[in-house]
Amino acid sequence: MRRLYIREVDAALAMAQYFTVHPVNPQPRLIAQAADILRDGGVVAYPTDSSYALGCRLGDLVAATRIRTIRGLHGRHFLTLSCPDLASAARFVRLANWQFRLVRQGMPGPFTFLLPASSEVPRRLLTDRRRTLGIRAPEHPVVRALLGALGEPILSSTLILPGETVPLNDPQRIHERLEHAVDLVIDAGPCVDVPTTVIDLTREPPTLVRRGGGDPRRLGLELAAPEPPGAAPT
Repeated sequence: MRRLYIREVDAALAMAQYFTVHPVNPQPRLIAQAADILRDGGVVAYPTDSSYALGCRLGDLVAATRIRTIRGLHGRHFLTLSCPDLASAARFVRLANWQFRLVRQGMPGPFTFLLPASSEVPRRLLTDRRRTLGIRAPEHPVVRALLGALGEPILSSTLILPGETVPLNDPQRIHERLEHAVDLVIDAGPCVDVPTTVIDLTREPPTLVRRGGGDPRRLGLELAAPEPPGAAPT
């Protein structure tokens, strides 16, 4: 018990590292170090094509719990897998032919798709009885480089703090506010601050959960107003 207490105190006193990377051509050395931090169980604040996000390894329940604590998320909110492409994402979700065709047209891009999780996803990381998971493939060069160095998807959540409605997008401000809560902040400058469009593909016909940067017509869909807020990934 005493050793556990000491580890918790050390974690609370630790300060996040801060990497400044080029937004288009990120330095491979820094990206490799960021991937090592994720492999070691770290939580990373990183840029995407929609906003800054918090991320960790998929199978790391402790790190995923830290993300939920930072965000103040209740159990109904899904976390999202950031993947390099559809081939990588397909391991972690179950795709019928009609779902595959839609997801293929939205990857990479500003879309998040809700799909039934496969057996590759640890049950303890899922929050609803449907075993639902969000997947997306960001277009930002930094996160794509990080995914390549890590060699696996990143379990993620938009960096919106409790009581706030918009993401933190200033990396220096993120470091100031989360310097004892995360292990690394990757500074690639501000993001566009437009959320992804979230589409629920667990049912047919598909349902628009949140309208954001992605136009559903790109997928061949004509979707009406989104559902009331609730379990959408944020």
